[in-house]
Amino acid sequence: MVSEAMPVSGRAGIDPERMDAFVSGFRGTIFRPGDAGYDEARTVRNGLINRHPALIARCSGVADVVDAVNFARELGLLLSIRGGAHNVAGNAVNDDGLVIDLSAMKGVYVDPVAKTVRAQGGATWGDVDRETQIHGLAAPGGVVSSTGVGGLTLLGGVGHLTRKYGLCIDNLLSVEIVTADGQVRHASETESPDLFWAVRGAGTNFGVVTSFEFRLHEVGPIVALCAPFYALADAQSVLRAWREFMSSAPDEINSWAIFWSVPRNEHFPAELQGQPILIIAGVYSGAVDEGLEKMQPLREIAAPLLDLSGPMPYTVLQTSFDPFFPVGQLIYWKSMYIDNLSDDAIDILIERAASRPSELTDLFVFRLGGAVSRVGATDTAFGRRDAPYLMSAESTWIDPNDNQRQIAWARETLAAIQAYSHGGLYLNFAGFGEEKEALLRSAYGPNYDRLVELKGQYDPGNLFRMNLNIKPGV
Repeated sequence: MVSEAMPVSGRAGIDPERMDAFVSGFRGTIFRPGDAGYDEARTVRNGLINRHPALIARCSGVADVVDAVNFARELGLLLSIRGGAHNVAGNAVNDDGLVIDLSAMKGVYVDPVAKTVRAQGGATWGDVDRETQIHGLAAPGGVVSSTGVGGLTLLGGVGHLTRKYGLCIDNLLSVEIVTADGQVRHASETESPDLFWAVRGAGTNFGVVTSFEFRLHEVGPIVALCAPFYALADAQSVLRAWREFMSSAPDEINSWAIFWSVPRNEHFPAELQGQPILIIAGVYSGAVDEGLEKMQPLREIAAPLLDLSGPMPYTVLQTSFDPFFPVGQLIYWKSMYIDNLSDDAIDILIERAASRPSELTDLFVFRLGGAVSRVGATDTAFGRRDAPYLMSAESTWIDPNDNQRQIAWARETLAAIQAYSHGGLYLNFAGFGEEKEALLRSAYGPNYDRLVELKGQYDPGNLFRMNLNIKPGV
């Protein structure tokens, strides 16, 4: 379906005949400035991003993606890839260029016998969970159901099942990808293995992934949740106890500490709303009763203000954070691995949490290890796997007048904890990637030079550069 709208040739310098040829063969929907639906199609989750592409190509299938890639390459257009549109940096859209929009490609196909699932590039984790859970299966995904499968996976993918089953990329069996030359390629351990190595961590630097095949695991339909809310005044003893507990916890316990405020939401007691808290969250990948028993000590470190622990449907768990991350909030999230969560480091985290510039802003500390650490450092493009903790300073706010203060808090939090890190970060939480190559070298470590070389092989013209960009080697 093609929309009726103003011509784009003057805006982006596109020859009208080339435009007509592209549009006439396109089976999906074309949005241009002035079209009904254009503003919705250019909107991403982060309200700080307000970009106006010349053309948005909502693809109906792989052939549309091929045409759009070729069109952008041949005309030298700035190109973005839009999947779930969650990415904090806003690279899913651009100004005056072309956006390949995969949001109509949401098919999910489960093989319950082989325990695999194939999801198209525009699917969300909610789409995947809905189809896999009817078979009591799950692919390790994120913690917000509206997150796109593609964006989360291609930069690693941390979620509720990480310690037991690894990152999203550790469960990725194959991809279908359209590379910069317009070719449709299949990549796996046995087919284009170098490309498969690269996409497991390098984001959209190597092309448009139109489908993902994952290994599935027996999870759900009910899981054990640990979720006591402790007062910030108890944070020192609680975080120290959590550190000690998790140092010997089985892989089945996936846990993180969240400095936050009780949401101003009808589901929480009115007298607690807005109060600063430390949540010790945990999900057990195994029998529910066993999980509740094993995680019980995390609920007894101090007297909780509130405790939401108990059995929970996996699909409900996966949507629990959804209401707190609506489209349009202003966000700037930065991350860093922590190697030494010493008492001094804990004190710094508590101090930074106490200075959060809004109730919506949070400070996450993920306990890693387990299956993540058992994959070799160079087996995938993903960076550090040996770090025991990942900290994410997640500035989230509503008033644009607070932009400077909120961004400064996140950056200052990373600087404050720097002494306890050997370096590296999780690229899904990279702010705007403003440190450029230094950030990428820190994230990828010894894998960076190989990525540069492969980028030169698969995308020598750097067509795919609206991302945390790896520049091609010569």
